Parts: sequence; C-alpha cells; structure tokens
Amino acid sequence: MNNRLRQSFPLVTHSSLDELIAFREGREITVGRFFADVDRMARLLGSGGHLINLCCDRYHFMVGLAAGMVSGKTSLLPSSLTQGMLRALVEFAPDSVCLTDGCATAIDLPQIDYPEDEGNNGDGIVAGQSIPLIDGKQHVAYVFTSGSTGVPVPHLKTWASLVKNVRAEAQRLGIVEGRRYTLIGTVPSQHMYGFESIVLLAMQSGGAISSKQPFYPSDICAAISASPRPRMLVTTPFHLRSLMDDGLDVPPLDLLLSATAPISENLVREAEMRFDAPLIEIYGCTESGQIASRRPSVSTEWCLFPGVRITFQDGRAWVGGGHVDGLVELGDVLESVDKDRFLLHGRTEDLVNIAGNRSSLSYLNHQLNMIPGVLDGIFFMPENENPERVVRLTALVVAPGLDAESLTLALSERIHSAFLPRPLLFVDALPRNDTSKLPRELLDALAQAGMERLAHGNNR
Repeated sequence: MNNRLRQSFPLVTHSSLDELIAFREGREITVGRFFADVDRMARLLGSGGHLINLCCDRYHFMVGLAAGMVSGKTSLLPSSLTQGMLRALVEFAPDSVCLTDGCATAIDLPQIDYPEDEGNNGDGIVAGQSIPLIDGKQHVAYVFTSGSTGVPVPHLKTWASLVKNVRAEAQRLGIVEGRRYTLIGTVPSQHMYGFESIVLLAMQSGGAISSKQPFYPSDICAAISASPRPRMLVTTPFHLRSLMDDGLDVPPLDLLLSATAPISENLVREAEMRFDAPLIEIYGCTESGQIASRRPSVSTEWCLFPGVRITFQDGRAWVGGGHVDGLVELGDVLESVDKDRFLLHGRTEDLVNIAGNRSSLSYLNHQLNMIPGVLDGIFFMPENENPERVVRLTALVVAPGLDAESLTLALSERIHSAFLPRPLLFVDALPRNDTSKLPRELLDALAQAGMERLAHGNNR
C-alpha cells in the first residue's frame, strides 16, 4: 500500500472541496461541484477504453478528462478535425466514444452531448468524499500530431509524467502555495500547450480556469476582466499581436505565458508594458511536453526544467530526464550553453508552425498532389520581413481543369485550415531543375508574377 501511494498523485491539489476550480458564465465552480459533475459524467461514458474529448468549453473538457481518468479511460486529444485525423482516430481506437458540447463532428463513432446544467444545483458531494488518487502509471491521454508522412502520430502520456511536468512549470512560473492563479487561455484544450499550461496546470497548482476560449481581442479582454486576480493569460504570439494591434485598453494581468512560435522582442516589450506583467515563454513539443522556459525581455537563453537534459547526436538534439519518458528527438536547431541552458536557432528541415499548428511542407505537398486534377504543386513559406506578422503559406499549382474554390475545398478535407494556402496561385508549369528540385529564387519570381496576375483579376 505504501509503495502504491508513493506512485500515485491526486487528481487535483486543492486542499478543500470549497475551493474554486473554474469560472463559467459568471458562476463560481467549487472543487465539490466539479467532482459531482465528474461522477455524473463518468456514469455516461459507457464501457469502452477510450474517450475522444472534443469539448470546446474548457470546464466541460476538464470534467470529461477527469471522468475518463476515474473510470479508467484514456482520452484521445486530436490536433485537428480533418477527415484524415478523424479516420485515424477511428482506426486507432474503434472502442472510443466522443464527448462533445455543441460541436458534434462527422466521425463514425458514438457521440455523447455534455449534459445541460439545469437541475444539477448544489454540490452533490457525499459526506466524507476525498480527492481521488490516480496511479502514476495510468495512461491518461494520447496527444496526436500530424507526421511528415501524413499519418497522425499518437503520443501516450502517463499521469506521473504529466504531473511532474506541470508541477515543474508551476515552480518555474512562481505559482506557489497560497498564490492561486486564474488561467485564461486562447489555445484549445486539446492542443498540448493548452492541455498542459491551462487545464493540468490549474488542476495541479490549486488554481482555477476560465471556461472560455476567446479568440478576438475584445473577447480576450472580456475574459480577462471577468477573472479574479492573480490571473495569467496563456496565449500565442499570433493572438498577442492581434490584441496589441487592435488598440483596446487591455486589463492588467499578473503573468503572461507564450508558446507555439518564437516571439519578437518588440512584441514582448509592448505586451509587458500594456498588461503590466512579465511575459514568460515555454518551449517544448507534443512528444516531450514542455521542457524549458525563459523571460525573453531578460535573456535569450532557455533554462531547462529540473532534471531535463539535452544531448546531441549526428547534429540532432535529443531530450530526456525529468518528466520526459525515454529519449525524444527535437525538431529544432539548438546550441548548448551549459547543462541547464541552450539557445534556439530555428526549425530543422521543412517543419512549419502557424498559430500553434505544426506540420511539414513535405506532408502538405503530398496532400496537394494527391488531389485528382493536380498535375504538380508545391507549398512554400514566403520570406517574412516583419517577424511580428503571421505569414501564410503560398502554393503554386499546375491544375488546368480546377479552379481555386474547388481546389481549396479539396485541400480543406485533407489538411488543417491553418495551412490552407493564401494565396493559391495557378501556373502553367513549375521550374524544376534536372534533379526535380525547385530553386527558391525561381519560386519567388513565379509567385511574384502570379500575385501580379491575381491583382488584375487573373489567376491563370
């Protein structure tokens, strides 16, 4: 028994059922109310071994996650809802049930709508109920990414690795006992960043979440204003840039967290000044989870989480130790400063990251060229002279019998909307050399000519 207790961790670290764990639609939700909702949900999930949690409301997602854990189900967290991803989920776990809250999707699996709150008043807690302990080896979630071959790759997360991860993050962010943050996030709970730094961080630091996932600047400001302090905004450079450009009077924060893409020095300074709060960057990937942080206004160096180490082999960086299970290869070019610190120099090979969504040019090219009617085609990322602006992918396509609308529709069934090309330019041929390569300077010239034609209403 003692050995088992040492290998177990509480579902939440709140010290009382009366403490708050969420704010939803102007209502305070206690830990007791949360457990009542978890118990109710667990009874609805059936006997299958997997749960696909598609809830958009962050509190609903948290209830579904916890209900899956206490009933022994492993949650599947898809990175997108493309047809390819949906097919992969069905093939990977055909015993799954999907939990939705108004965002039902065309997946060939049973679906459960999150139950309405009416008639569920009161805490509904049995006298003497305690916070559950979860075995550290329990399989909590598979987080999916899209690999370079186009096959979504699942990455298994155990409860022990997740707990150690977010507790190290809480320590790094200065979230200590007695200072419980309200977490407001602009990223989905299914994304590894949102999963770790909003949902799990609140559960393992005694904090509370805002149930909303705001996108537009006015909605972000409203969600912040409705949340008690101390409060932290978990966001991306894309959302921050939009918020700064909108010109709104932003409410004060106590902490800003950014990830998914590098952030410019100008944006850091502006955000820290207008929110009157420090901005911290988190570094990691789906495979390893978060592994390092920095405050970019103070240092360009990243500091690894406790126990985490980076090694190099054949020019590649590998991470292990701490909460990381095994050794994980990183897709970035890193330079070691010492055993605890490193510099980040950018992506390796052809990986692209747009507003927190990661893919590769080779995968996107494969999907484009698989569409009937496409004779040749290529995606590429235009040069970005302003690092604070989000750059969209460009695609050059040889497809005489297709138009832009039909081709975009076909692409949207294969890839995430973040990677749809803007612009999509039709050309007569691609300037491939003798080895079938496409020199960048020729692509740029061809794209420029296509943009000029497009400006005159001609995309051929």
